[in-house]
Amino acid sequence: MTDIISAIKAINPSAEVSVNAEDFEQITWHNGTAVISKADIQAKQAELQTAYEAKEYQRKRENEYPSMADQLDDIYHNGIDGWKATIKVTKDKYPKE
Repeated sequence: MTDIISAIKAINPSAEVSVNAEDFEQITWHNGTAVISKADIQAKQAELQTAYEAKEYQRKRENEYPSMADQLDDIYHNGIDGWKATIKVTKDKYPKE
């Protein structure tokens, strides 16, 4: 689950706040930062979590793609079409959903 601070900062990037142990009862708002309701924070957490989960394929692809140096070497030796074929294996393994 997305943490409270990330949700608060997504709602108000300039918020000055501290949170003790991810506890909604222990949020301290600093320097006149407007209080954001627990319901709004939880809704933003759910939204951010959904967005994170929707990009799982990207994280999996990133771990399996060859390094940039290897990709450039592939382009040099096999051309763009050869490189595309190499990359397509990973894209096919982890398709966008």
